[in-house]
Amino acid sequence: MRLPTLFVSHGSPMLALDPGQAGAALAAWPATLAGRPSSILVVSPHWRGPGLAISTRARQQAWHDFGGFPAPLYQLAYAPPGSPGLAQRLAGLLAQAGMAARADAERPLDHGAWVPLRYLYPQADIPVVQLSLDAGRDARAQHALGQALAPLREQGVLIIGSGSLTHNLRHVQARRDAPPLAYVPAFQQWYARHLMAGDTEALFDWQRQAPGALQAHPHDDHLMPLYVALGAGGMPARRLTDEVTYGALAMDAWAFGTQD
Repeated sequence: MRLPTLFVSHGSPMLALDPGQAGAALAAWPATLAGRPSSILVVSPHWRGPGLAISTRARQQAWHDFGGFPAPLYQLAYAPPGSPGLAQRLAGLLAQAGMAARADAERPLDHGAWVPLRYLYPQADIPVVQLSLDAGRDARAQHALGQALAPLREQGVLIIGSGSLTHNLRHVQARRDAPPLAYVPAFQQWYARHLMAGDTEALFDWQRQAPGALQAHPHDDHLMPLYVALGAGGMPARRLTDEVTYGALAMDAWAFGTQD
């Protein structure tokens, strides 16, 4: 079974307690598939560094890699199996593409991985592997990385890029339902237009062409997982939600590619 790929915006860690439209959209999406994934591969900006690394744990666990939130958030768990076998296949694919990756048997799942997974597959019974985000890659190079991962789709692997369509923490408002800042819908609309048109050249040039690009992303880490998912999935692109939270966090989720 070949699966589409996903880009999900994980926004604030409070998404885990307050699903809103984005959490509901993620919870509903698996029912649209012909079957369950054999395993899941996640790329998150909260594991980012030079080069690539692959989690090889036999059993995953949720890492509460944040501070200052309500106590119930730290009581949430997500402990799916890992998949050393998938990790090995992933390393082989990357090597064939000339991309070296080191193994990491210790690192647990950061909140960019486990928070959306609690909505997508709450039973935590599908094996999960996490791939780090290579800080040295721009949008075009992240897309090429996604293309190298694409053969995993033929093995029933669900590839997820987790980030945020806009992510400027200096602009986050106190209220979850605060009105969107003006640049947020403009940035969302630009991405929707070019994703649905399959205009990858414009998307690679997002920092110059997208309205409010530097406001939306003072740093590009939360946007780059979108390009990994897009490269792995290809067209068509389908938007699952366009919710905005805290005035500055666009919670867009996109599915890319077709399924068998």
